[in-house]
Amino acid sequence: MKILHFSDTHLGYNDLEVLNAENINQREADFYDAFAQVVTQIQEIRPDYIIHTGDLFHRASPSNRAIAFALEQFGIINSLNIPFILIAGNHSTPRTNMSAPILKIFEGFENIYLSYDQTYKMIEFADVIFHTLPHMNDETQALSQIELCEENVHKSKKNIMMMHCSVGAWYLMQEFGEWVYPSEKEYIFKMMDYVALGHWHGFGAVGKHENVYYSGSTERTSLGDKRNSKGFILVTLDGANAKTPSLFDAAHVEYKEIQIRPILQREIDCEAYENAASNVDTSDTANAIVEVKLTNLTALQSIDIQNAEIKKLFPEAMFVSVKREFKRSQNAGIVDDIEVLSLENHFLEHIKEDADAKEYERLKGKIQELFSAYEEVSDD
Repeated sequence: MKILHFSDTHLGYNDLEVLNAENINQREADFYDAFAQVVTQIQEIRPDYIIHTGDLFHRASPSNRAIAFALEQFGIINSLNIPFILIAGNHSTPRTNMSAPILKIFEGFENIYLSYDQTYKMIEFADVIFHTLPHMNDETQALSQIELCEENVHKSKKNIMMMHCSVGAWYLMQEFGEWVYPSEKEYIFKMMDYVALGHWHGFGAVGKHENVYYSGSTERTSLGDKRNSKGFILVTLDGANAKTPSLFDAAHVEYKEIQIRPILQREIDCEAYENAASNVDTSDTANAIVEVKLTNLTALQSIDIQNAEIKKLFPEAMFVSVKREFKRSQNAGIVDDIEVLSLENHFLEHIKEDADAKEYERLKGKIQELFSAYEEVSDD
């Protein structure tokens, strides 16, 4: 039995304010392309089952374009006559009962099975049961739903558990109010042939559980996600119906990578700015997102080196992000005094260290004008 597991496709996500030739946000188009790549792989692999563990859309009320794209792709999948089981994630779940769940739009597809009402749902076939636990806004009801899942484990069929939540690393998620799977119920994983997870965007097994996996997202929703590998999981289960507690011993997990836009990092040491800038490697930056870090930067250089100047170094890049890392001054240890200064005064102090009196007076007016404009925008 082959099961294709993917997740966190976030259709409709957009960022960076870059438009493509069709006047669509380029990052939004990247997410559509990633999804289409998975659909192409589904057509080639022809698995026995397809599962998606949440956050199909980036928003609970996606754009018309995102909905139209999803319906088109789901039509392709549905035509393959392969059961496709889909659960809701937190991004696709309305926060109130005033809005209908977006996944309802797929109810007319005969080969698509949905779980989106924040309760446990058992989806059963001749040889396998999918135990689905979608995202739940009310975490207090999760325990009772997990117990329902445990009660429905079938000893003569394959059992696949599907969830959109945080398993392990609970301390990272509780502050955001997301659903965290209770650690005292992790023993249930041993009753399953495979546990498919969504929510975390990196591929990998969870802790010591050999059968519990996040497939990861198919694209990056943040430039902070430097993982250049995105894709899906192909799970192969032994054809025999296991009847032992070690059900997952027969599972083979294979990660399949898809091609996405790379995020590349470059560094320019401003202690020798001209030399470093002229020798920065641009050989593989065509159509890439490039993050450039300016290191050992002085306050005076920060004014003289404009972002536009840095971006010209990478003319073929899709987008260039510039980060500035200031050189620590000799007085950097005196942090108490810095805390009582405004950001404007703090910046002026840096300028004063690096410029003579005449240059300082020339720049002071410009800096005050810039901060004044910033404060007007912030007040609005």
